[in-house]
Amino acid sequence: MTKLQPAETTAALRHRYATKKFDPARPLDDAAWDALREALVLAPSSFGLQPWRFVIVENRETRSRLREVSWNQPQITDAAKLVVVCNRDDLADADIDAWLSCLADSQGKSPADLAAYRGMIAGFCSTMSTEQRAEWNARQCYIALGQLMATAAMLGVDTCPLEGIDRAAYDEILGLGGSGYSTAVGCAIGYRAADDAYAALPKARFSRDAVVVVHD
Repeated sequence: MTKLQPAETTAALRHRYATKKFDPARPLDDAAWDALREALVLAPSSFGLQPWRFVIVENRETRSRLREVSWNQPQITDAAKLVVVCNRDDLADADIDAWLSCLADSQGKSPADLAAYRGMIAGFCSTMSTEQRAEWNARQCYIALGQLMATAAMLGVDTCPLEGIDRAAYDEILGLGGSGYSTAVGCAIGYRAADDAYAALPKARFSRDAVVVVHD
């Protein structure tokens, strides 16, 4: 595996910013887009449950409708790709069993071999209400969002996380009713426009000592 040098990694992260203006005429490179989709598939989650679905919105009319319920943010329509990260509305026994079946297949085991692990997951889930499980799933989605944005930065691709959206309206427009999934957060992906003034602004962050604390 070829590794980025530490300085290269830091440079990529410093180059990243929440892109406000995308170049609508510049498509995303096929290889980069394939890597970004794989980054979503490989995203980590608690217990490995992956309580999410990633909806890629290609239809231009649909994206225009989503823009109307997203404070008219131009990223919704101008970015090369729009990903809507959706969380599972619950974590039922069927969800746990589907994951354990996948895990067993990948490790050459039978579901019976994972019975103790299943009991641990089910026990954890049983301590929460349905609403609390949905909220927990939504928080998992932000782990995937972080991996997506960091991977994009390494590839020289720009992104903008989108929380200024009407989630209920997204659910309706995307036809998520009855699917078992709800909108958590969006992400626009593409390349920054040459005249996006935000790209040249200095990155403002608290000092490392202020946010990275060593506990003895």
